[in-house]
Amino acid sequence: MGERRDVPLPQRGWDPIIILVKSQHPGNLGAVCRAMMNYGFTKLRLIEPQCDINCDEARNRAKHAGSILDEAGIFSTWEEAVEDCNLVIGTSGKREYGTKTVFRHFLNPWDVAELGPENGGKIAIVFGEEGMGLSTPELTKCDLLMTLPTWEGYPIANLSHAVNTTLYEIHRHHILVQGSSLGVADHLQLDRTISPEIRKLLRQAIREFGYSLTGDDSRKETYSTLLTRVIMRGMPLDTEAHRLLGAFVEATTAMQKQGGDVDWQKKRRKRLNVIEESSINIPFQIYEEE
Repeated sequence: MGERRDVPLPQRGWDPIIILVKSQHPGNLGAVCRAMMNYGFTKLRLIEPQCDINCDEARNRAKHAGSILDEAGIFSTWEEAVEDCNLVIGTSGKREYGTKTVFRHFLNPWDVAELGPENGGKIAIVFGEEGMGLSTPELTKCDLLMTLPTWEGYPIANLSHAVNTTLYEIHRHHILVQGSSLGVADHLQLDRTISPEIRKLLRQAIREFGYSLTGDDSRKETYSTLLTRVIMRGMPLDTEAHRLLGAFVEATTAMQKQGGDVDWQKKRRKRLNVIEESSINIPFQIYEEE
């Protein structure tokens, strides 16, 4: 639990360089490193850090992301830190109104996520000093500005939270657009879709379950339709549908046995075969011998 696994980093085609200006709190610095490692980012640069990056607090908060601290670039000036960058994006939580809105024309984190693959190269995302943020002269040195869509009643986010939110959006965009790659969990189903084959099986299992209930055909059809609508509205994944299939088959088999169903006695139904709904009349039972 929480250990650093030997898994390759995601292959995105671009990775932002996170730059922190005058970091004051080692706990925040360590938390930033952990957030970076959570999403597979490793490029960190520090401009005039005001805390010891090797202190216990920074290392403890970084947990298994200490390698980011080990490899972080330390710079004494802004110009040195961004000299090799193709694009510099400054961040700010300060809202401006009136004539100043032209200067503070903000992107959202998801805009930056889309911008990266289009530009490539080295893109720096710069975060300012805790409690201060980037100054107006520093923001002027940036090519673009980004802000978090926080609540207006309390818009300024903690440094590590701001970095985490930004990198989450970049990582999320990568997964949605490119799908699984090295370092991204390949067992996750990215779209909430159900395969046509599983859909047919699930609908059939629900229908058989409904027609194993007591009552006339009208009542059974009502329950079958209702269950189908409710379950399909939840957009089950294939893995979820598989488990529902097992539950419906088991429940249907039990009711058939309890009701003295002759076919159950002969066939001992355990699983379904796919058939077209249009080719059958209700009620129906499909059996397959073990």
